[in-house]
Amino acid sequence: MAVRDIASLLVGVLLLFLTGGVRAGVEVNMEDRVEVMRGQTAEINCIFMPSDDVGDVMIQWLYTDSASVTHTLYYQDSAMGIVEKDTPFSDRISVNVTGATGTALLTITDVKLGDEQEFICQIRSKDGTGQGRTLLKVFETPELPTIEGYQTGIWVNNHELSKIGACETKNGYPKPNITWYRDKMPLHNFPDEVDSKPVVVVESSRLFSVKSELSMRVMRADKDALFYCEVSYYVPGGMRMTETRRIQVNVQYPSTAITMSVESPQGLIKEGDTVELQCLGNGNPQPAFTLKHGVTETILDSNVAVLNNVTRLNNGVYHCTTLDMDTYEEISGNTTLFANYLDDAVVDPQDPVVSQGEELTATCNALSSLKTHTVWFKDGEEVSKGHTLRLKDAMFDTAGTYVCMVTVPQIEGLETSGSLRVFVQGPPEITEPLTRDIEESKDTTINLSCHARGFPTPHITWSASDGQDLKMVTEEITEDSIHSTVSIKVTSDMNAFCNASNNEGVASVAYSIKAIRHTTTLATTTSTTTTSTTTSSPLSTTTVIAESAIPPKRIKKGLCAAPPLPPPRSSSSPLQLYSLPPLSPLASDRCFLSICSSPPPPPPPCACCHSVFTPLPPTAPSLSASSSQQVSRLWIP
Repeated sequence: MAVRDIASLLVGVLLLFLTGGVRAGVEVNMEDRVEVMRGQTAEINCIFMPSDDVGDVMIQWLYTDSASVTHTLYYQDSAMGIVEKDTPFSDRISVNVTGATGTALLTITDVKLGDEQEFICQIRSKDGTGQGRTLLKVFETPELPTIEGYQTGIWVNNHELSKIGACETKNGYPKPNITWYRDKMPLHNFPDEVDSKPVVVVESSRLFSVKSELSMRVMRADKDALFYCEVSYYVPGGMRMTETRRIQVNVQYPSTAITMSVESPQGLIKEGDTVELQCLGNGNPQPAFTLKHGVTETILDSNVAVLNNVTRLNNGVYHCTTLDMDTYEEISGNTTLFANYLDDAVVDPQDPVVSQGEELTATCNALSSLKTHTVWFKDGEEVSKGHTLRLKDAMFDTAGTYVCMVTVPQIEGLETSGSLRVFVQGPPEITEPLTRDIEESKDTTINLSCHARGFPTPHITWSASDGQDLKMVTEEITEDSIHSTVSIKVTSDMNAFCNASNNEGVASVAYSIKAIRHTTTLATTTSTTTTSTTTSSPLSTTTVIAESAIPPKRIKKGLCAAPPLPPPRSSSSPLQLYSLPPLSPLASDRCFLSICSSPPPPPPPCACCHSVFTPLPPTAPSLSASSSQQVSRLWIP
């Protein structure tokens, strides 16, 4: 009996699995459901196994609408296949029958939401009838969800639920689901604590839009909480989820404690800085603060107090105070401000005077709240370290200005300086001139300079050996030196003297000036030459004693020399005297003369004279020379 019951049960299960026909001769197998996205193509397969040839099989496709009414879609026998007209699928379906494998494939294109029906494949043969059923499921992915938080402040002492935000997703199928999260923890509805009931809207397209508002009782711990919602929806083969961005809510609660700090500058503070003091309560929003320092009270516009150009007078304890809005008691916080300082440097002694060879000790001190470092400089170069400066064996080079630079290593930019002017007392010392021996042309005016140092400042006087008065050109006087320049006319060989003196002594320097007189005479082989002129000659008779020509030792700027002229053509020819006019206004008005028997060919141009000879006036003497004489040019000073 038990065996018979088990066998019956197995047969029933087998018939259910195969969705078999009424006769054992026809078996029909189909999937329970086919899933497809809206707008895509759905394929529903019907597999059958008739006992006879497939040509004797009649195939029929049907569907059941939402009212459970069955309608025919397609009919096929051995002669033809016909698509039923006037159905929602008439122009979108096709059936492909394969007899070898016993399949009838129903294809539906451009699937719509209304196509979500149960489809029936019915097979008939002479052995009987069999059918199978498949449910077509259609899906549409919803739009990305949006979230909006409520910006109004939420007071923690509110006894009613407060709105946190709203989350919405649109146009999904089947209906999407919305779940709220707080810091990755799901929020479930709970009386008087959490409420997030969704509102579902069916659009005209039969798609679903869902909106959910979250309301809950907030606590102080929610001030930093992140809220978001998750949308879950079905797709072919499973489920997907997407999340919104995170939002925060403005949770408000009273302050119960205050902290106070120096916001800027960071690190040590120095006099002159701008200091920002911050008052911070543990509530939200920040309460109104009062700043107290000593007996001074200031109501702040914000939670930051700005102190400009602080000094040591600003040092001390600062308090921020406010009221606890629950208890109405005063609460406060405090901080200490200390502005480090560095006073002006004090140098001792001031402008000291030390005698030559003696020692000087000076100090540089600056009162500071921190340890200082001192360096001494002279003319930009470091000469000593430490607050004490020692100068031994003082000389004139020791004199000058010394600068002490005092810094605070712990604070960049905190520094001060002082100066020390040192005078070295002693007799004048004259700086050796570049040259003391001077050669200049006679009647030339030259400048002489003399520099002397000493303390007290020396006085300079000038004198000349020829007794002439020297004209002062410039005189520059400092605290310990003098520079004097005079002009002098060279009339002859002479000496000029610079005399420097002060209360400590005198010093002098002499300049030796040599006056140069440039002369050139005829060079001959005899000591005497007599030149005679006839009555027809326009020149008178004269005698010239010619000696060997000695060129000048020094040629001054603006003058030039020319090479000797060739000898005359005849020893008896009279000599004519010619002059070379100056070449330019810069040249001297004294130039060379040339003696020759006739106008010579032009000599090469020179720096100061023209290359064309001009005869002297008729009053110039005529000269004669023997054939052995050498004719030279004469220098006319």
